Amino acid sequence: MRKTVAIMLVLAALITGGCAGDKGKELFETAQFEEKQGNRPHAVQLYAEIVKKYPGSELAKKAEERLSVLKGGEK
Repeated sequence: MRKTVAIMLVLAALITGGCAGDKGKELFETAQFEEKQGNRPHAVQLYAEIVKKYPGSELAKKAEERLSVLKGGEK
């Protein structure tokens, strides 16, 4: 019984983690769309949200790069 519960917890963590990654990707794509539409304030907000919610991830790195560009930093 304990083994079954442990397996279920691991699976739940993996599934949740996958969903978070998908959500992060969706946020990044939405931020890119907003940026292309000229809605810089919303793009900045979304990129900042990615950095906050997914620190250390590849998406966060990309979001930080875009934030730097949008805020007048280096490209």
